[in-house]
Amino acid sequence: MTYEIDIAGLKRKLPLCPLNDELSIGAFVMFGDVELTVHCAAELLKIAPEYDYMIAPEAKAIPLIYEMARQSGAERYFVARKKAKAYMQGVFEVEVQSITTAGSQTLVLDQTDAEFLKGKRVLIIDDVISTGESLRAMEVLCEKAGAVVAGRMAVLAEGDAYDREDITVLTPLPLFRADGTPLQA
Repeated sequence: MTYEIDIAGLKRKLPLCPLNDELSIGAFVMFGDVELTVHCAAELLKIAPEYDYMIAPEAKAIPLIYEMARQSGAERYFVARKKAKAYMQGVFEVEVQSITTAGSQTLVLDQTDAEFLKGKRVLIIDDVISTGESLRAMEVLCEKAGAVVAGRMAVLAEGDAYDREDITVLTPLPLFRADGTPLQA
């Protein structure tokens, strides 16, 4: 089963993936789809608030934030890693419950990146907002770095996340029943 979605004029068919016996989600993956990545980056930049830097959680949002940085002429962007690496100094972390990984994961940022972000307006970027847990973790990391959250943006907002007024998105993505019909229909 698939779901056809229109993202600011660009259509894609998303495979439906069951989370359990009653609920499925549309699998939105930008990896490998250059046209989609370039298009979504351009559309988000058109509606982005003023910011100094952008940050995204690892990993699915990396192509998007890279392309947004490239199109906007930014010289730097930041990625909150899923675990600390040997080169990272002064690491701070936030635990998050993820719907797509079905469990707990960690997002980390190091002191070197935090020094760039301190006192700056930071735009949080993600591919899909679902429960908002990754977004919350990103906000905590920005706060720990001394940054000011200038805005929160995603390509898609899944389910009730689309009704949130603190997130700017291109289009909603419904949740689906096991038979493939949208819950919000």
